[in-house]
Amino acid sequence: MAATGMEVIRQMVERTNAHDLEGMAALIHEDYQSEQPFHPARGFGGRAQMKANWGPILTGVPDLRAEVPASVQDGDVVWSEWHWWGTTEQGEPFDLRAITQFTVREGLVVRGRLFAELVEQGGADINDSVQAQSGHRPQLQD
Repeated sequence: MAATGMEVIRQMVERTNAHDLEGMAALIHEDYQSEQPFHPARGFGGRAQMKANWGPILTGVPDLRAEVPASVQDGDVVWSEWHWWGTTEQGEPFDLRAITQFTVREGLVVRGRLFAELVEQGGADINDSVQAQSGHRPQLQD
């Protein structure tokens, strides 16, 4: 019997934390399709490219950890909140957060939509951010 989508996500977290690239890849369909709507050029297809992507991450962040604080399954799609963190080989903090939609069929992830960003250290506050996006600074009114 194939694992449910939620079980596959749990296994992916465990295998990521174990730095088990082969185990991670075993949860991905050979013809996996990945899409990153915020970064369209980052889309790709295939388990081989998934392994090619994650190998350098596991090497470059030797203490990488992952957690999924929240997830829900809707049919064959698992929506989940991910947090990956650690320290790079250069001693820099690595902190990545994402919302993902993973389509799981017969115990394998066949499709992923990732809304992922590195966590900004410092950065603009909400007023500066709104102004940069709209050209207008928020004005509080009583």
